[in-house]
Amino acid sequence: MTPNIDPALQQLLANIQPAVDPAGSFLPLVGLTGQSGRIDTAAGALLARRQPVMPIPFVDRQREYRVLKKLHRAGLTPSPLAYNAHWLLLPWLAGDTIDTHAFRQQREAVVSRLHQLHRQPLTGYRLQLLPLLQRYWQLCRQRNLRWQRALRRLTRQGEPQPLRLAPVHMDIHPGNVIVAQGELHFIDWEYAADADVALDVAVLCAADPQRQACWIASYARQARLAPAQLEEQVRRWQPWLRLLMASWYQLRAEQQDDRAALQRAAAGWQQF
Repeated sequence: MTPNIDPALQQLLANIQPAVDPAGSFLPLVGLTGQSGRIDTAAGALLARRQPVMPIPFVDRQREYRVLKKLHRAGLTPSPLAYNAHWLLLPWLAGDTIDTHAFRQQREAVVSRLHQLHRQPLTGYRLQLLPLLQRYWQLCRQRNLRWQRALRRLTRQGEPQPLRLAPVHMDIHPGNVIVAQGELHFIDWEYAADADVALDVAVLCAADPQRQACWIASYARQARLAPAQLEEQVRRWQPWLRLLMASWYQLRAEQQDDRAALQRAAAGWQQF
């Protein structure tokens, strides 16, 4: 193991012996949150996900562990190995991420996988966007008038009533879809909880806005929903999702002094 590895992670690895040999190497993974790393051990590769040192609203490795345990029973995720107050350990899911072109080409398969998730029993963790948005507002130092107006407007409106309440992923985009042994899998489940299925479809549309109508039509067909009804519900959620994304980038920019995140946040505020 590299000498500078977090002692809390070393302890977690030691706790799951002999299934995992703690001797190995730790490689931080490139990602938007920068909270994950790969551990190569004699028993195989593992994924370590850190509990953020600086708070990221709703990110909780204990909840993630419990949700993954439930979804593993349906074959949707690998079974998580262990967690403590600082780290979550998962098996490494070997595969290749898909690009935007492949994401579009495999739309039916992506939607089928998402619909399979939405058919599972509720996780017991309800995701409500208004408290989440308010928490971002509290944590960020730099706020603007457009943000304030948008948050007030959504607060007055209240969250849309769910079309269907189900487990959702909340972060489906090409970088979180991999192909392993010829099958599509979703990764990065840190925002998974129970919410409206249309909110997950809105996330898909945000990942590929030029094909929004195609994603909505595909999901409506597989889920046996009226396309017009689903489209209207997606449109209700889109202002909430846009504000959530802009808030996330704003917090990321402030916590990590990330210029790219700041630019994305600024672009997000322009939408309001």
